[in-house]
Amino acid sequence: MSIGKKIAHKAEAAKGAAKKLVGRGTGNTRLRTEGRTDQAKGDTKQAGAKMKDAFKH
Repeated sequence: MSIGKKIAHKAEAAKGAAKKLVGRGTGNTRLRTEGRTDQAKGDTKQAGAKMKDAFKH
């Protein structure tokens, strides 16, 4: 897995975490839900990348 993709997956998870916190702080449930979804997507992509790397070596 390339460094660029790893960074993109981390950034997606971080963006989701930030959205979730802003949604929680403002009481906006839609933004909070979007944040949780984005964070889960980023975490899933990171886990998939780790699995690929594990089976490569």
